[in-house]
Amino acid sequence: MSSVEIEYCVPCGFRERAVNVQQAILSGLERELDSVRLVMGDHGVFRVSVDDETVYNKAEAGDEFDVDAIVREIRSHVT
Repeated sequence: MSSVEIEYCVPCGFRERAVNVQQAILSGLERELDSVRLVMGDHGVFRVSVDDETVYNKAEAGDEFDVDAIVREIRSHVT
């Protein structure tokens, strides 16, 4: 089983985005995961990792943000 971590920038107001990603992950992958954890950060961070391997990083993706694509990427790491 795997663990997912969603690190998000508090000052940037990314909490709602992080919660939306968390809900989408739980809806699609709840039985395949040990945990989905939200981690508060700053400096514009929005990063999703599976077992410490980054699967989405806003710094690299820019404005591209697709919740379904993030869930698909996580699925490919846990199944």
